[in-house]
Formats: sequence, C-alpha cells, structure tokens
Amino acid sequence: MSSPTRIVCLRHGESTFNAAHRATGRDPGHRDARLTERGHAQAEAARARLRDVPFELVVTSPLTRAIQTSAIVFGEHPSAPRVLVEVLHRECQESSCDVGRAASEIAAEFPHLDVGHLPEVWWHAEEGSQVGDYPVEPRHLFDARVADFREWLRARPERTIAVVGHGTFFFHLTGIWLDNCDFTELDLAARPAAA
Repeated sequence: MSSPTRIVCLRHGESTFNAAHRATGRDPGHRDARLTERGHAQAEAARARLRDVPFELVVTSPLTRAIQTSAIVFGEHPSAPRVLVEVLHRECQESSCDVGRAASEIAAEFPHLDVGHLPEVWWHAEEGSQVGDYPVEPRHLFDARVADFREWLRARPERTIAVVGHGTFFFHLTGIWLDNCDFTELDLAARPAAA
C-alpha cells in the first residue's frame, strides 16, 4: 500500500489589498492585488521553512498574489517541483482583490507558466449579487468548488504537493485560518471542515 499524499496548503504573502484593508477596514478596489514588500519578505521566509520538503507538484491559484508567492517560495526549490495553475482553489470572490485578470494577461506577465488550459475569464463573472462593482460568488457555488478541489487533489498521482492559495478558501478546506504565508497540512482522509 502506498503512503498517503502529503499536501501542504500555503497562503499567499501580504497583498496590497490586505495592507490597505487592515489600515482602513474598507475595500480599496485593488483588483487581483499584488504582493507588498512585506509579502515578498514573508514568502522568502516561507521558502526557507519549506526548502527541505521534497515537493513533486506546486498547485497555484491564478490570482497574482498566489503566483508571485509560488515563484518566490518554489522558484529555486531543490526538488524542482512542477508548477500547475488551477482555478478550483481561487479565493471566494467577495472583494476586489478576488476578481482575476484574463488568462492572456497572466501568460504575458508570467511566460514560464502554462495557462493555456484556463478560460480567458476564469473568475466568477456572472451578474447577480454585487459588492460595489464586483460580482460576489454565491455560497453554494463556492462550497461546490471546495468539494471539487478536495476530489481533484485525491485523484492526483503525486505524493507530495504544495497548494498555494487563499485564506477563506483554505479555511473552508481545512478548518484553519492561515495568516499570510502560514501553512498547514491537509489530511484528505479526515472529514471536511465544517464552515
């Protein structure tokens, strides 16, 4: 019998949205927010803490702050893991920073990543309940995404996987709230967290 898959869930570093929202309590309108200098430093610290884990695969959300974190933490990782961009674990769309950019824009900025499998618009874009100028993802769709991602991970052949993603998504996946660049391990055999 093969050993269980080790899955490490790593939240992205501090973004410009995180910093502005902490200071004002309001959505600053930072669509697809990027890392701050502090976020870069947090990712560098995480790189040192995860250096000795022999990752085979890194699965990153297509939101820029997650891509940037992945590049810093795993870009020169000793095990040279494959990096895969996956939309299932993008953040729950509740704020400006959770609205993405077109796949073609991501490809132009990060040519080392394969995003050819992504639709051009991969975030929740259906009109409905709005927060400001941004559609909010209905809870039933988000919950289904969390369950689908759990099954997607269960089907992966790799034995050691890093997942770079987002606070709300990881809370619903693991039951743990992660600060920027904190990480936890996901046990796929455990019951899903109630949220």
